[in-house]
Amino acid sequence: MPSKRFKKALEQVDATKTYVLKDAVGVLGKFPKAKFNETIDLAFRLGVDAKQSDQMVRGTVPLPHGSGKVVRVLVFAKSGAAADAARAAGAEFVGFEDMIAKCTGGWTDFDVAVATPEAMVEVRKLGKVLGPRGLMPNPKTGTVTEDTAKAVKEVKAGRVEFKIDKAGNIHVPVGKASFTPVQLEENARAVIDAVAKAKPHSAKGTYICSCTISATMSPPVRVDVKEFVVH
Repeated sequence: MPSKRFKKALEQVDATKTYVLKDAVGVLGKFPKAKFNETIDLAFRLGVDAKQSDQMVRGTVPLPHGSGKVVRVLVFAKSGAAADAARAAGAEFVGFEDMIAKCTGGWTDFDVAVATPEAMVEVRKLGKVLGPRGLMPNPKTGTVTEDTAKAVKEVKAGRVEFKIDKAGNIHVPVGKASFTPVQLEENARAVIDAVAKAKPHSAKGTYICSCTISATMSPPVRVDVKEFVVH
């Protein structure tokens, strides 16, 4: 059974309507608040075949106002300049053989993993542990790099990753309920724009079939994405 708070939120939104982004954020702001700082998410349903490798949709986007989340970063780097730079940039965990051993044992108490190209030779072997959790470093998302300091700073500043799932959906956090409407709108705009631009060349028909914005404990609000030039 929906809670009283959820029912009150439902009264604030017209389920038959798609709202321009600014209005969607406004509706979200009228919902009764939870007792914790809810995460605000965008959800997309895409008109692509996720089973086809040439229709994979993934990428990263920096949020203008950050994600509001404390991001714990693990950096795989052999001792030296890359490891020192990662520590100086604020990485919580830095190491090579010791960190590989911990992860092999099932430890995944971090949010993002970064690796130097040299370290990836061994880190690749952690695929079964890190892969299912979306924690495997990847050159396409900027997490396999010699410039560990830049990677650490970017993910801590609020760079988020998006990737299509097997059902053709994408979920991306765009901030917290404590953010101002302008901050949420600008963060959401950056994500929608990035997803729109990531349209595969082989995708036919409608690309973004639907987009909604919601808080952790709220109903979704449908967002009109026509302004983002999606065909």
